[in-house]
Amino acid sequence: MDAMWITPLLVVPLLMWSSSTFVFYFKKCFYVAYMMCLALVAIPLCVLKSGGRDVENMRIIRGLVRHVKYFLGLRFDVSGWEHLQTEGPYVIVSNHQSSLDVLGLMEMLPDRCTMIAKKELIYAGTVGIICWLGGIVFINRKKTNDAKTVMAGAAKTMLDDQIRLWVFPEGTRNQRGDLLPFKKGAFHLAVQAQVPIIPIVFSSYSSFYLRKEKQFKSGTIGVRVLPKIETKGMTSEDVSSLLDKTFEVMLANFQEVSNISSNNIAVPQSNGPTTCH
Repeated sequence: MDAMWITPLLVVPLLMWSSSTFVFYFKKCFYVAYMMCLALVAIPLCVLKSGGRDVENMRIIRGLVRHVKYFLGLRFDVSGWEHLQTEGPYVIVSNHQSSLDVLGLMEMLPDRCTMIAKKELIYAGTVGIICWLGGIVFINRKKTNDAKTVMAGAAKTMLDDQIRLWVFPEGTRNQRGDLLPFKKGAFHLAVQAQVPIIPIVFSSYSSFYLRKEKQFKSGTIGVRVLPKIETKGMTSEDVSSLLDKTFEVMLANFQEVSNISSNNIAVPQSNGPTTCH
């Protein structure tokens, strides 16, 4: 009977050593469960600090999450930190590959910055609650008109409360080894608020994380914070060209930081609904 308690202690390390599929699911389950536990810890801390929903709660969330990368065997190699020292509000845009992007976001998150995320996230248990407490702006990706209204309100909030917003302009997760065409939402937001855009590019996860192949190894993520792109004086007529310019500079840097070929890369499209993820 006593030996039965020892068996799992022996089997788990053996599977971690011999089965990449087991490692994949073990790390994924650990990541989700641990993040929910951290959110449970963060909820009362945020309520005590700010009394409720407040972008300043992102400091607490950032502090609690930053160590998670070590448990998953991940490291970040960052260049361009100085570009985040821009004064006042701005819009950060970055590529979106998986739920692991949360770790990169928390690694780079400047003060008084929150994000725009899909509305469904608010129903994700303790994680949804902490997202709401952190001032995250939720958007319904299925309703373009609602998304535009939220963006207009977000632009006003940025200026009134002097906050920064992080947006994933691809609109959904992408592990194809390129960038998906950008949605216009982040660029309308920046133009309406007349604030700069700061692009952040994370290298491809393909060297350590492959969802379809069920591989999740240790790895280093290259991160480039690019110089700000000004929007002062721009109008809604300039949104498409602003989108294209941002896409091109991010795509070039994604290829460089990921050390991949530029062959068969998707061409950006300026049209499409205003959504983000």
